[in-house]
Amino acid sequence: MQHRLIIAGGSGFLGRALARYYAARSWDVVIVSRSRPVMDLPARWVAWDGLRQGAWSRELDGATAVVNLAGRTVNCRYTAQNMLDIYASRLDSTRALGRAIRDAANPSPVWLNSSTATLYRDARDRPQTEDDGEIGKGFSVDVGQRWEAALWEENLPRTRRVSLRMAMVFGVGEGGVMQTTDRVVRLGLAGSMAGGGQYLSWLHVQDFCRATEFLINHELVGAVNVGAPGALPNREFLSEYRAAWGVPVGIPSTAGLIRLGARVMNSEAELLLKSRWAVPQRLTQAGFTFEYPEWREAVRQLVSQVRQQGHRGQ
Repeated sequence: MQHRLIIAGGSGFLGRALARYYAARSWDVVIVSRSRPVMDLPARWVAWDGLRQGAWSRELDGATAVVNLAGRTVNCRYTAQNMLDIYASRLDSTRALGRAIRDAANPSPVWLNSSTATLYRDARDRPQTEDDGEIGKGFSVDVGQRWEAALWEENLPRTRRVSLRMAMVFGVGEGGVMQTTDRVVRLGLAGSMAGGGQYLSWLHVQDFCRATEFLINHELVGAVNVGAPGALPNREFLSEYRAAWGVPVGIPSTAGLIRLGARVMNSEAELLLKSRWAVPQRLTQAGFTFEYPEWREAVRQLVSQVRQQGHRGQ
């Protein structure tokens, strides 16, 4: 029997990457989202509003796995309305999926639900693991905690649940973070930020897809850090990024300048200034191996991919 994967909130960059990955392995992929994907994908699309039950709910009955990626971007100013939208988009969609799985005659045996590695404190002294990581404070941390709690609200005795404490995922494609970061690096603006001592947890998109497959097939439950083991300080991260593009220097920026720039760009400085040093202890202990454990190899492969696509487009 063909495996079926449900990707909620799957019309964005990560959902499209998962759709291609699993379709290449002969899975039946169903994207459940508010908007139709902007490009053709090897997947069926079913509309939902992220809140109410509907025709989409029937797709979960008999599904092999459910992956929830739904959630409004946090790359915005934390106004009252944006904060409300960030909470609602994550909590409502998670609760809607929980009700659909609860009511299914043949519920999915595994549900992977997005969360965030920003749950941990601003850590520069030691890495944060699932077992001994220290939870931070503030709006983004509260969002993560409520999001993870919503995953466990329903009684689902036949469904194993995993919170994906995600690092920043890097890959090539429309809507991916590299659309912005590549431009900054190539313009020579990617010097160390606020001294560059804050850590950055990252993940190659291929390892993101592989990690979801591993989690579907292995009996892990609860919170799992999903990021490469080679987290590194901002100054080293950007140095390797510049080297991959052949950019010899990058203009450094102070914390004050970053805060000003974030305000102008309708974003929040926390996204660049907070140290995120989460390591994938549970994944590696369970036997998962990364194709791209270190940033140098990952960014050079990604930049090579961008160059190849640019060459083909000429």
